[in-house]
Amino acid sequence: MKVLAADGISEQGIKLLQQDFTVDVRDKLPAEELLAIIPEYDALLVRSASKVTAEVIEKGAKLKIIGRAGVGVDNIDIPAATAKGIIVINSPGGNTIAATEHTMAMMLSLARHIPVANETTQKGEWNRKKYVGVELKGKTLGVIGMGRIGSGVAKRAQAFDMKVIAYDPYINEERAEAMHVAVGTLDDVIREADFITVHMPLTPETKGMIGLKEMQRMKKGVRLINCARGGIIDENDLATAVKEGLVAGAAIDVFTSEPIPEGHPLVGVPGIILTPHLGASTVEAQIGVSLDVAEGVKAALNGEPVATAVNMAPVSPQVMRVIAPYLTLAERLGCTVCSLAEGAIKSVEVTYSGEITEVNTGLLTTAVIKGMLNPVMENEVNYVNAPGFAKERNIKITEVKERTAESFANLITVKVKAKDKEVTVQGTLFGDEGRIVRINKFRVDVDPHARILICPHINRPGVIGTVGTIMGQANINISGMQVGKSDVEGTNLMVLSIDNDIPAEILSKVKEVDGIFDAKLVNFYAI
Repeated sequence: MKVLAADGISEQGIKLLQQDFTVDVRDKLPAEELLAIIPEYDALLVRSASKVTAEVIEKGAKLKIIGRAGVGVDNIDIPAATAKGIIVINSPGGNTIAATEHTMAMMLSLARHIPVANETTQKGEWNRKKYVGVELKGKTLGVIGMGRIGSGVAKRAQAFDMKVIAYDPYINEERAEAMHVAVGTLDDVIREADFITVHMPLTPETKGMIGLKEMQRMKKGVRLINCARGGIIDENDLATAVKEGLVAGAAIDVFTSEPIPEGHPLVGVPGIILTPHLGASTVEAQIGVSLDVAEGVKAALNGEPVATAVNMAPVSPQVMRVIAPYLTLAERLGCTVCSLAEGAIKSVEVTYSGEITEVNTGLLTTAVIKGMLNPVMENEVNYVNAPGFAKERNIKITEVKERTAESFANLITVKVKAKDKEVTVQGTLFGDEGRIVRINKFRVDVDPHARILICPHINRPGVIGTVGTIMGQANINISGMQVGKSDVEGTNLMVLSIDNDIPAEILSKVKEVDGIFDAKLVNFYAI
């Protein structure tokens, strides 16, 4: 078999593949040349320079796998590859250690004023008294997001005799106890921590999750680190908080716009350390991502499972024809229960009812898990790694099949148990369109097309109208509305289909409406 390494793959990755395959290295390959030669190859390796378009994939008659030596796969047409049964892999964990260590380096630099001390000493100054630092020992580190990197930072901080308190809605007690980490709410972390580091994905819910209001509740002298995603910490608010002495300092590696523009609010602020997105920039990480994809390509060409696939695992054409229309619905049911559950999810039960029980529904269950975890995981969750991520979090997954489906030809029921709450959501297809037909005890008919706002409320005049007015005043368009009734007299469930993001302050206004019991935004773009 032949492998084409199209741009910038490390020598170590090439050597690994050469043990079993013929490998042609063609760096900086023009698009027209790639199109001309791709029919010869069984596998293609790229970084970010080569664009693997639908046309390239169509020409690659022998292609079995495309490997991206890095995290992002924006330069690969994944739907086109999936349609042709080509596996696409990346290297989501190859830079974990690099990002973890960079976070620790930023924390130590903050604690001991290393960048400014070096700069002034190089200029001939000697400012020992001016740059007195603080020790990590005995301090409390707040970790927001306990994925691979957040967990790695927590482990290393404990080696410095730091106490670690973590906020992650989906970490359970067993895993936290095994890591010797205290688990709290976001407010607990904000109030108790001396250092706070964020390791969350950037979503509408996490964007700006640490702003001036949160900083005002923090300990005086707190220090903030962001090596995850730009925008999780509000940059303008951070500059203000450091200037006003609310925050002692910050170390930021990622920004809302990169490279940062002239006049950026964080530039030139004493006490703020800035690096140009260096989290993954180590020699070892670059080698690591190349070795990761080389291992994946080797496995795929030898007919073995590939753990880092970003598109769906192989399914027979017969089964795929039956389950394909349900995949998006399954993901969105998972996303919905994730948004409604409170606290760490302990178990997920997926029940299939009706004719769909006659085929293997394992991929649909994986889709539910993918939809549930993607909005809250720092790493991208796909059809291959979703079960592993659920296992890491000690989430029990159960699949149940019932031959008859009450009122529907086919029905998918997802029930999750969290620490203090149980949530059930049901969905089916009307034609080829997925619909959510029940949320807990409420019968609904909801098109989960973009975002939905779920509000249990008292059944009385004025409640729904008030919410609509709030949305209108905020220029948020409501494209659909459903009101579900239950057996509990006077209690209804309003579900609004929303075309725009809902800022946190608007969501708070909705929750404060007299007669509204709660308001949960489900953002399907997060999956």
